[in-house]
Amino acid sequence: MKYVNFPTNEVRRLPFYLSTEEYLATHYPKDEYFFMWQVQPTVIFGRNQLIENEVNLEFVKENKIQYYRRKSGGGCVFADFSNIMFSFVTPHFNKDFVFDSYLTRVVNILKGLGLNAEFSGRNDILVDGLKVSGNAFYQVNNRSVVHGTMLFDTDMSLLIRSITPSNEKLISKGIDSVRKRVTNLKEHLSIDIEEFKQVMKNQIADDQITLTSHDMEEIAKIEETYLKEEFIYGKNPKYTVIKKGRTEAGTIEIAFELKNNVVKNVNILGDYFVLGDIEIPLRHLEGIQATLSSFQNALKEVEMKDYIMNFTTLDFLQIIFDNKEFMI
Repeated sequence: MKYVNFPTNEVRRLPFYLSTEEYLATHYPKDEYFFMWQVQPTVIFGRNQLIENEVNLEFVKENKIQYYRRKSGGGCVFADFSNIMFSFVTPHFNKDFVFDSYLTRVVNILKGLGLNAEFSGRNDILVDGLKVSGNAFYQVNNRSVVHGTMLFDTDMSLLIRSITPSNEKLISKGIDSVRKRVTNLKEHLSIDIEEFKQVMKNQIADDQITLTSHDMEEIAKIEETYLKEEFIYGKNPKYTVIKKGRTEAGTIEIAFELKNNVVKNVNILGDYFVLGDIEIPLRHLEGIQATLSSFQNALKEVEMKDYIMNFTTLDFLQIIFDNKEFMI
């Protein structure tokens, strides 16, 4: 695997590093690439999430914390300069292989440092049963990108205040809850963050490249797509009905715009991973009656798992109807 170096040590905005992933996947030879990066305090939320549901906008704006949307699925995370971000670009397209292969490498490195590390659930890495890393993936140019966090000495109080409502009781409970589920590597290692990064680089990469000034200019052009307001804020549709459910695919929220019990628009939100253009099956539902039979008929030739990882058409219907029809 090749480690990707930047020509300078300048700390850039988070979208620049996401754009670097895209650039490598579309302009560099099919190979395995890895790089690490750090950012000033930033909130990054998933491709399919509503910003108002995930980010305490008042707090982040007051405290000059940046916030961006990424193109991968998954949930909202907070990063500061004491959090290390990992990016893997791989020619492999199979999602299960990608997660198992790359995250297992990280787990084995942590084990080599004497930590009780394990790969858990869909995308987490744990140390002593506590989360230190969350990861997401998406596909670009028939390649897969995996990126994730590695908490080293992140400010948990700032994390909670950035991604929860501005309510002191909830903040207090949230911090306590996070501390019971999440940990910083600094609490488990005797080495500092730079030494840890060097260990990661040495054990994952067997070669390295340095991006050129031309590469940097082209990456900056891709970055502009992440900075557009319509991308950051997303669709954020007005809706009259919301249905929520927890499935193997993650936490799913389905929002409807209805008039006279006819579906005008459907949007699926949540921390799921996208496999295809989710707008394709949702178009089948526009203009139909909001009844179970109408939905079943409209989706009889559609399999939702082709568009959302581990999410079936039955999961979709069960969330919407709670096993019964509804009327608005």
